[in-house]
Amino acid sequence: MKIAFLGPHASFTQLAATQLFPNEELMPQANILDCFNAVEKGEADKAVVPLENSIEGTVSMTLDYLYKTPSIKIEAEGVMPIAHHLMIHPENSVEDLEKIYSHPQALAQSFHFLDTQYKEITRQDFSSTAAAAKYVSENKDQKIAAVANQFAANLYGLKIVHRNIQDFEQNHTRFIVISKQQTPYHNENLEVLGEKSGMLVNLPEDHPGGLHQVLSVFAWRKMNLSKIESRTLKTGLGNYFFFINVVGKWEDVLHGNALLELQSIQAEVDFLGNYKEFLLES
Repeated sequence: MKIAFLGPHASFTQLAATQLFPNEELMPQANILDCFNAVEKGEADKAVVPLENSIEGTVSMTLDYLYKTPSIKIEAEGVMPIAHHLMIHPENSVEDLEKIYSHPQALAQSFHFLDTQYKEITRQDFSSTAAAAKYVSENKDQKIAAVANQFAANLYGLKIVHRNIQDFEQNHTRFIVISKQQTPYHNENLEVLGEKSGMLVNLPEDHPGGLHQVLSVFAWRKMNLSKIESRTLKTGLGNYFFFINVVGKWEDVLHGNALLELQSIQAEVDFLGNYKEFLLES
């Protein structure tokens, strides 16, 4: 089985994919869209992509592509603690540092540390933490550093000069397994944190009480929502779709009737699946 993931090698997504699919062929992709396209075109059976970070919030690109590719569903979630380290080429000195590279989210998640310790040093966005580490390893003549993980430091032979520079200890990223088959995912080696259902809801038009109508479908059935987030449809100001998570196992009558009621109020519903959430190691 082929598993696409947001690369390059040594990215946090690869760490997640390795634990979720330890015995499968992993295929690094340049961006999240490529992961979705690989699954959509049958080049990969499944893909692992980031969905949300506890500090920086939802990865909007992932939500957008879930909406744009209704044939793709969610099979599982993996939650990973995130640890960021500042690393340099082993032949260089941190005292000579002129620029720090990393993914925008990693830089944001380490903002207070970098602003305190390296306030005058320029920070440069890079496509991923792993790509930043690779660039540092290949350019020892430059006075640069990367914010990345331990895996990247090991892979590219870099020296860690500051460990755990993330601003909050409770820094976690949620990854999802996507596919077109929606095969039940099982992994006896991972701790199960819970179970949920995911769906995308689009109101037919903006009208007073529209969102209240949607929420009342779940409220009177006492269905617990762990997440509801709006994303622009990109068709004009005020036009949104909603990503909703419902806690618990799927129940045909309860959940099925809720979906029917949503359709009865002319809401468009893309049910993404009922799936388990697993704890991953950093």
